[in-house]
Amino acid sequence: MAFYNEAKLRDISQRFQIYGQILHAEPCKIGHINETYTATYDQGGVKVRYIHQKINTNVFKDPVAVMSNVMRVTRHVRAKLEAAGAEDITRRTLIVVPTRDGKDFYFNGEGEAWRTFIFIENARTYESVQSPAQAYQAGRGFGTFQCQVADLPGERLHETIPNFHNTRMRFNALVKAIEADHFNRAAIAKKEINFALKQEPMVDTLLKALARGEIPERITHNDTKFNNVMLDAQTGQALCVVDLDTVMPGLALYDFGDMVRTTTSPTLEDEPDLGKVRMHMPIFKELARGYLETATFLTKAEKSYLAFSGKLITFTIGVRFLTDFLQGDVYFRVHRPQHNLDRCRTQFKLVESIHRQQEAMQAFVDSL
Repeated sequence: MAFYNEAKLRDISQRFQIYGQILHAEPCKIGHINETYTATYDQGGVKVRYIHQKINTNVFKDPVAVMSNVMRVTRHVRAKLEAAGAEDITRRTLIVVPTRDGKDFYFNGEGEAWRTFIFIENARTYESVQSPAQAYQAGRGFGTFQCQVADLPGERLHETIPNFHNTRMRFNALVKAIEADHFNRAAIAKKEINFALKQEPMVDTLLKALARGEIPERITHNDTKFNNVMLDAQTGQALCVVDLDTVMPGLALYDFGDMVRTTTSPTLEDEPDLGKVRMHMPIFKELARGYLETATFLTKAEKSYLAFSGKLITFTIGVRFLTDFLQGDVYFRVHRPQHNLDRCRTQFKLVESIHRQQEAMQAFVDSL
């Protein structure tokens, strides 16, 4: 347990309604943002696992709003599953474990916000897609989730990160980072900067469509990486989506676009060998098929932008990686020098591949 403070985690473990003795815990290398641990408990001689997670309050500055969204969404999804007589409900949606005093999360005395989830057993995630069949399941998983939350009652969800997928704001932030160049990194990223600046004509496309009323605002996941859908370890079928901190108002196209980004090129997000990075049409077709089979609420206008959304969101994420690199790696966790620049290069290479195939991608969507 050299990677974290064991005494602190044991203290955290006693703050939640978990009855049993914590045996051990280990860090999870998932995501770029929050600090996550898998903890094993002895409950009456049976080993049971939970997830303890410290919310990154530098990124999510209002953890109360984050957890309000998470609780509203997970309770709504669970109620739908129960009403439908679904089996395996605790594996088909995240279940938040309350604190000893009934709260959704725990603030310790050091300004840290901790929460706990039931561990979903016999399921796994993948950093990159292994087959078209997996892409199909990813499409179904996220499409199902969007359908489940489409009729969420009550007030509008909190924007946990305002303008999260606002490509115009991300682009403008990049321009400022280039001009400031506080860490003297612009020269290293000259090729990537030039590529990014040339793409400006497309950055407002979806924002203008929304402003015209052509496409609607929806409740969306906003971080539909392939590794955020859990697949059953035996059947390979999609069980549920995880990492719900960015569930908030958005565009369905943002979600599908990020699925294209993280699913259709079966490489890691930071693949250093750019020769391996390309949009695979067979994988895209299965992703789109699975998504459209479940996202039955989409309008004709939304469908008309599906292929484009993959290019736009891939570009947007690449811009974010490039901006963070220029700003000194303050947002995404990095594990090596120029890690964010490697991530950016992978995204921009994929943008080029999607652009070459965009017409064929949209033709397939239109055929479904």
